[in-house]
Amino acid sequence: MPRPFDVSKFRKSITKAVPGLSVGFNDPDTWISTGNYTLNKLISGEFEKGIPLGKVTVLAGESGAGKSYIAAGNVIKSAQEQGIFVVLIDSENALDEKWLHALEVDTAEDKLLKLNMSMIDDVARTISDFMKDYKAEYTDKEHSERPKVLFVVDSLGMLLTPTDVDQFQKGDMKGDMGRKPKALTSLVRNTVNMFGEFNVGLLATNHTYASQDMFDPDDKISGGQGFIYASSIVIAMRKLKLKVDADGNKTSQVHGIRAACKVMKTRYAKPFESVQVEIPYETGMSPYSGLVEFFEAKDILKKSGNSLEYTSPTTGEVIKMFRKPWNANKNGALDVIMSEWDDEVVDAVEELPEVNIDDEQDVLPKEELTNENE
Repeated sequence: MPRPFDVSKFRKSITKAVPGLSVGFNDPDTWISTGNYTLNKLISGEFEKGIPLGKVTVLAGESGAGKSYIAAGNVIKSAQEQGIFVVLIDSENALDEKWLHALEVDTAEDKLLKLNMSMIDDVARTISDFMKDYKAEYTDKEHSERPKVLFVVDSLGMLLTPTDVDQFQKGDMKGDMGRKPKALTSLVRNTVNMFGEFNVGLLATNHTYASQDMFDPDDKISGGQGFIYASSIVIAMRKLKLKVDADGNKTSQVHGIRAACKVMKTRYAKPFESVQVEIPYETGMSPYSGLVEFFEAKDILKKSGNSLEYTSPTTGEVIKMFRKPWNANKNGALDVIMSEWDDEVVDAVEELPEVNIDDEQDVLPKEELTNENE
């Protein structure tokens, strides 16, 4: 019988030979809610999770689609509730303290550090220097003893390269379209490798731009294919008008936005699933927004005349209500469904068609963006 391979000796040898090498699996053990149960489910496979630490997540979309609201509002608030320190990098000079307070974000120095940066190189250097100090202090400590940190960059699309600045100072407005995608890809790729086994994550927003291809009219995510490959989770967003008042009645006035979110890439659930999340101007996003439509699509909630009906798979109890009470989560009905339907059951109900990915990542196909309120 052959002699067994000495794994411990090889492991000791390779970790000594390759500085900074991470050995073993680095499955996420800390998740941060997006503030919406449906979006959490589509990203992570579970209603109560969201985006993971140790990975890179990107929210991409047009202006006003709700990227900053989710990233700088909901996610930061959820992170702080878990004791996670947040480093907020603002490249747009748009995140005011008053606005963050309105979203219930704690801007105290021991909870959040806001950095105003405009250069890709500066962001890369900041994260790199931070990780060097972090590793030097906490590498030898247990995973549970390492502090949890989330970097939030809003946005990648507004970051400049040295060539951009140099050309601007010379009055040359050609831009640096060649280097910027490479720089963004390098930033994300190196960030992923640096985070590895540590309790550090990155959430970034990015812009989309209109396609010039008449045969492929869907919007594109700036940064190129390499940038998409390097990210663990990519969510594409499009802005639609919300013409529904606080009571759920259709109106001719715009009361907020309906953020159409499509999960273009995720390692923790099925990709290419979508949800439309309502963000009213007066009340903000409800964590239950989009859940009713999600359960309808999975055939968990079934139409019965003018009502929607749910039958418990465990007790056989039937809950039957009109759509408005369901949307309002009357008597915690939606909570009941989430607690009774585990991940495997919900995911097995509906199979999705295959979707091809081009070099420039497609965002939300326009034919999928139906807005019932317009």
